[in-house]
Amino acid sequence: MSSDKKRVQFRAPHRLIDRTDALAAVLGEDRTDILVTALREYLQEATHDDALIQEIAAAYYDEQISFEELKALVGAEEAANLRVLKQQLDEDFIDEIADA
Repeated sequence: MSSDKKRVQFRAPHRLIDRTDALAAVLGEDRTDILVTALREYLQEATHDDALIQEIAAAYYDEQISFEELKALVGAEEAANLRVLKQQLDEDFIDEIADA
């Protein structure tokens, strides 16, 4: 895991933070560790959801996210597959325009 860290600040419901603090106390960890673990697990699960992967792919095809962002979300292999598909789609579009 990279040692590069980025500081973030967000607002959350008091009850959620209270539960986080209680779990941190039980586990002997700090709040940040609990939140980072929860976020990591959520992202891991979310990127295995077919509907979400389609949304991510659409964002990449529409150039809303970069290839590096795509790779960070879906992994290198899936990102490479989506890049090839995007290139094929672009070539097909060019062919359609040329034939028109």
